[in-house]
Amino acid sequence: MNAAINTFALVLASIFPVVNPPGSALVFLGFTSGATPELRSVLARRVALNSFILLVCSFLLGALILQFYGISIPILRVGGGFIVAVSGWKLLNEGSHKELETPTDGTPGTRLLDQAFYPLTLPLTTGPGSMAVVISIGLSEATISSPADRLIFVVASVVAIAVLAATILLCFNYADRIQRILGQGGTDIAVRLSAFILFCLGLQILWSGGSDLLRSVFVAGHAPAPPTL
Repeated sequence: MNAAINTFALVLASIFPVVNPPGSALVFLGFTSGATPELRSVLARRVALNSFILLVCSFLLGALILQFYGISIPILRVGGGFIVAVSGWKLLNEGSHKELETPTDGTPGTRLLDQAFYPLTLPLTTGPGSMAVVISIGLSEATISSPADRLIFVVASVVAIAVLAATILLCFNYADRIQRILGQGGTDIAVRLSAFILFCLGLQILWSGGSDLLRSVFVAGHAPAPPTL
């Protein structure tokens, strides 16, 4: 029981600051400022479900998929960090005045529903940073020898991800109340501040991956040459 609680606390504490549901809710609010409360509620449920599926798949299959395609975690961080930074920069310039796009067929909200996975789930809510964290946690499963302990580890980790998804749903579903409390001006400031943090987070992820790549190059360059016979 103690092992399950410790694993649950460790996984949740590792992922929560990266995902940051309260801060992501302001970014979500900026992207859905033209949506009705009903549409925003549907989007919140979809983003929460998508986040849960994405993180669970990353936890269970992430290492295998990366190995299959020959993608290293530093490369994942570089590519994902670039996407996060670009998304943050775009939102930073638009603020909370992004209007709801209406497709040519006149069906309101269809275009926004199509964006539930990209970019609202990936990379704005659960991006490469959180994926890299859960992949790293999943890799630690190989160090557990007992099958029972492995089962406890997996179940506790999935429960922690489910709690995080529920927190995302709660924060996103009531994001419009933040707008009513802060007002239009305060919401715009909060959205731009969150967008700036998102932009900096993307740069941080990009720098982290780039530093690992440069370090591997320098280490390989300074490695002693094999002896010649």
